[in-house]
Amino acid sequence: MTLDATADATLVSRLDRGLASLGISASDLQRERLLSFTDLLARWNRAYNLTAVRDPLEMVPKHLLDSLAVLPRVQPRVHHGPVLDVGTGPGLPGLPLAILLPGLDFTLLDGNGKKVRFVRQVVLELGLDNVEPVHARMQAYRPRVNFATIMARAVAALPDLCRDCSALMAPGGVLLALKGRLPEQEVADLAAALPPRVRGADIAIHPVRVPTLDAARCIIEVPFD
Repeated sequence: MTLDATADATLVSRLDRGLASLGISASDLQRERLLSFTDLLARWNRAYNLTAVRDPLEMVPKHLLDSLAVLPRVQPRVHHGPVLDVGTGPGLPGLPLAILLPGLDFTLLDGNGKKVRFVRQVVLELGLDNVEPVHARMQAYRPRVNFATIMARAVAALPDLCRDCSALMAPGGVLLALKGRLPEQEVADLAAALPPRVRGADIAIHPVRVPTLDAARCIIEVPFD
């Protein structure tokens, strides 16, 4: 799909309004990279079926802004250590966040080879030297250094996610589970059988509003010892 001038201007306007609504400041280069990522995703999607969202105009709220809504939870952890995006798919939320946080190192992990190849191509074309794509399953992956922050966007049930993240989490790390509607049963199951290292009393739930997206979103913040 090739955008005409009118559609391109609409895409830019939608992104700028969304960033402003989220209270996010972005440089011209960062805005250009976000839009380039969207363009690459739309082009690769025709051949590789990376996402069910086909229209670049819809990718802005459903992918870019939805990913960047977690920025206020990640940004304060810039000095704590690296970030792991588990089940990143075509780089979500990791790539938009890495574009906005160039001083933070991101590892983008997925078991789907074609999606990791796409992420590598985006990293190459956009010159993102703070992103390392990795083709592996979370359960089998063992990094050289564990992570201060682990993100997961609709990857697995919360108890399973906490259990599998434990081997990858640095001391004092945090899991940020990006969910749609609050998964009350998952939260109850986690509270009933806390995996080792999870600080159950400090789990926090943050409702999130994504601009122009009429859908429930929340971030479940799970601290680890």
